[in-house]
Formats: sequence, structure tokens, C-alpha cells
Amino acid sequence: MHPYCCPNCKTNRMRFNIIEQNATAVKLDPQTGSRIETYNEGEVEPFHQIYNGPDKRIQCASCGLIETEHTFIKYAEIE
Repeated sequence: MHPYCCPNCKTNRMRFNIIEQNATAVKLDPQTGSRIETYNEGEVEPFHQIYNGPDKRIQCASCGLIETEHTFIKYAEIE
């Protein structure tokens, strides 16, 4: 763990929500939106990019800003 500080409200160093992201690769029917297929890791079709974003995001529980964890850590280092 690292200390956080919100870059938006600039005072919150204590109250945060940690949002853990779990991406699921799916193929949907274009007319109905129904799920046709759910892909396992490493089993996607060509032209289907795998999610490569952050595993978690942080939300300031004071002002509601949602950013990457790195943003909150870096702002805490600056302050």
C-alpha cells in the first residue's frame, strides 16, 4: 500500500474506494445484445483485443473522482 491524496479536492488522504476491475472477453449478438460466447484467457478470436488496462482504479470518497491508482500515489508524493 501507498499513501493516496486526491488530485481533485486536494485534501482527502483517508477516504477512498478501491475498484478492482475484472474484464471478461465476450462476443455479443449485434441485433439482440445477447451473449453468444465467453472467452477464456488466451482463447480469443482474431481481431479481439484483450483488456490491458489497470487492475484497479481508485475513487475519492469525498468528491467522487475516479482515476488510476498511480495518479493518487503521485499526487500524495507531490503534496
